[in-house]
Amino acid sequence: MALAFIALLFGLALLVWSADRFVDGSASTARYLGMSPLLIGMVIVGFGTSAPEMMVSAISAYQGNPGIALGNAYGSNITNIALILGITALINPINVQSQILRKELPILTLVTVLAGWQIFDNQITRLDAIILLLVFFALMAWTIWGGLKAKTDSFGSEVEKDLDSRALPISKAVFKLITGLILLIVSSRLLVWGAVEIAHDFGVSDLIIGLTIVAVGTSLPELASSVIAARKGEHEIALGNVLGSNLFNTLAVVGIAGSIAPISVYPEVITRDLLVMAGLTVSLFAIGYGFKVPGIVNRFEGSALLACYFGYLGYLVYGVLVQ
Repeated sequence: MALAFIALLFGLALLVWSADRFVDGSASTARYLGMSPLLIGMVIVGFGTSAPEMMVSAISAYQGNPGIALGNAYGSNITNIALILGITALINPINVQSQILRKELPILTLVTVLAGWQIFDNQITRLDAIILLLVFFALMAWTIWGGLKAKTDSFGSEVEKDLDSRALPISKAVFKLITGLILLIVSSRLLVWGAVEIAHDFGVSDLIIGLTIVAVGTSLPELASSVIAARKGEHEIALGNVLGSNLFNTLAVVGIAGSIAPISVYPEVITRDLLVMAGLTVSLFAIGYGFKVPGIVNRFEGSALLACYFGYLGYLVYGVLVQ
């Protein structure tokens, strides 16, 4: 038990550290290759901050722990909206002015509907996984096309300013990218092993571990970058991190895990976790889109999101205690 806790904590710490190196290295390398700041923010950073979820879910599926794979993806989505955006909005209300991000809000809502439809038969087959990946690649193509067309955007401007403040020599950027990726794989294997051992020792499902400890741990890169962005007044980066990560989680993370091994979906995922994730996504769309004026997530709404997260977490803990 003690060894499993050490592996879990060390794996989480190494995962966060390596993800930060990977994001910095990949973003700087992409800048040297001529990619625009807007595309770097939407594609490279979005992929990088979701790399922990991808690695953990892929390894979990390969090792026969589908509950961690799915719980990690959906739990991270819940954590991103309710916990991370809630904290970010308390620090600095989030103004949604970027047209790109305003287009992503309804897309994320539709993608969540697709996810709900797929798991309604209590399984994610390889065909379901392939559909998720095809939708993901179609969205990436649309994102790149839109990013190439857009000459200016407030999100792109904020990303450019952030990249300029963290510029790296090309050799250091490539070194960070490679070492970050290797350590992501190592830390993910440690984290999954520790999480599975703890779940077995306490007699709780790997789904609960995936929804809580693993989901929060793999979401720490988004939390760190969003809080830093909020303190700098970079509202678009804070929201862009969450939207990009949730799209990656719902489509790519679940798609990769399901293509490795079909996932059996626990009934409570549909009646509890999917409903919470969908409700939070719809509420974010309602408060953040701004149908006639730019949307804003204010401090009151941030407090409400945090209350939802801790209420959901409390419900999970209560379920474990009474079982």
